[in-house]
Amino acid sequence: MSTAEAPVLEATLDGGFGVYVHWPFCQSKCPYCDFNSHVRHGAVDQPRYARALVRELETLAARTADRSPRSVFFGGGTPSLMEPATVAAVLGAIDRTLGLPGNAEITLEANPSSVEQARFQGFAAAGINRVSLGVQSLYDAELVRLGRRHDAATARAALAFARRTFSRVSADLIYARPGQTLEAWSAELTEMLDLAGDHLSLYQLTIEPGTRFFDLARAGKLVVPQDDLAADLFELTDALTRQAGFARYEVSNHARPGGEARHNLVYWRGGRYLGIGPGAHGRLAQGDRRVATATIHNPEAWLAAVEANGHGLEVDEPLERADIGAETLLMGLRLAEGIDCDTYDRRAGAPLDAQRIRSLAADGLLEQRGRRIVIPDSARLLTNAVVRELLP
Repeated sequence: MSTAEAPVLEATLDGGFGVYVHWPFCQSKCPYCDFNSHVRHGAVDQPRYARALVRELETLAARTADRSPRSVFFGGGTPSLMEPATVAAVLGAIDRTLGLPGNAEITLEANPSSVEQARFQGFAAAGINRVSLGVQSLYDAELVRLGRRHDAATARAALAFARRTFSRVSADLIYARPGQTLEAWSAELTEMLDLAGDHLSLYQLTIEPGTRFFDLARAGKLVVPQDDLAADLFELTDALTRQAGFARYEVSNHARPGGEARHNLVYWRGGRYLGIGPGAHGRLAQGDRRVATATIHNPEAWLAAVEANGHGLEVDEPLERADIGAETLLMGLRLAEGIDCDTYDRRAGAPLDAQRIRSLAADGLLEQRGRRIVIPDSARLLTNAVVRELLP
C-alpha cells in the first residue's frame, strides 16, 4: 500500500492519554543502548519500588485533568524482570486513581530469556494484554555481538509462547548491523515475518554517544553500513513487510491492520501521558497548559525522593506554544498519516509557513491532502530534514 493509500488511524485532535511506567533495571547493559537502564548485582527490593511507583502515580494523577488512559506501557530497562505482583500493584493503582478501561492496551517490554518467559502467565494474570519482545536478531553470532543474553532458539520459543499467552505480540529487530548484507537481512526478516504477531518494530542500528558501540566506532573497530546500503536495507524492509501484510505506519514500526501500538500513537499524535519511575518523561494537562515532566534518572535517588516528597520530579514546567508546535511536527511527521494543519495551528498558536509547504511539495518531499501534510514514501529517509525546513 502506498503512502497515498495509508489510512488515517483514528486521528484525534488531542492525541489521547496514556501512562508510562519505567523499570530501570537490566541484567546487563547492551553495547548499543543509551536508555536509562542500570545493572544492580544485588536483589532489587521490588515491594519497596512498587510502593514508590504507586505513590508517584497517586501524586501526579492528582495534578492532571486526564482520566481513563487508553494505554499503559511498562518500559525500561527490562520490565520483564519485575515480579507479576509488582505489575499488578501498579495496574491496580492506575485503576483506582485514573480509571482503567476494560479495552485499554497494556504493554510490557520483555526479553526472550527463559527466566523472563517463566513470568509470562503471571503477567497475563496481572492484566498485561500485549507484550513487546526484544528479539533484536535471529542469528546467534549477531546476538552475541549485540550483547544479548538469549540465543536464537530461545527467541523463537519465546515468540511462540507469547502468542499463546497474550492477545497481542510485538517484536523488535535491529538491522543495518556491521557487515550485514541485503541477502542476509532478507532471510532473517522473512523468517521473523513468519514468527511475528501483529506488530514489528524494525530499527536501523544507530551509534549513540555514551555507549560501548560509540567508543568502538570512534576507535575504528565498529563500522556500520554506509548510507547507500542503509537506504537499500530500509527499502527492502518496507517491501518485505508490505508483502506479508504489514503496513509501515511509522518510520520504524509495521503492523497488520488493527495491530498498531496505541500507546506509541499517543506520543506520535501529541497526546498526554503520565510518566512514573526513574527517568520517566511525561506530558500532563493542567488547566489550559501542557506541562513537561521528567523524573530523576538514578533509581536510588528517585526512590529516596519519592519516599520523601511523593514524587521524583526534576523537570516540571509548562511548555510554550512554539515548543508544542515543534513536538507536533517532530512526532507527527514520522507517521504515514502525517499531521492535520488545523490541529497544528491550534496547538502552536500560529500556522505553518504556506510557502515552505508548497516548496517542499514541489520538490517531492511533502504531500498536501486537503489540510493534512504527509511525507511520501519516496522521501521517508529525509524525514528529519523535512521537519527542520518546516520548523519556524
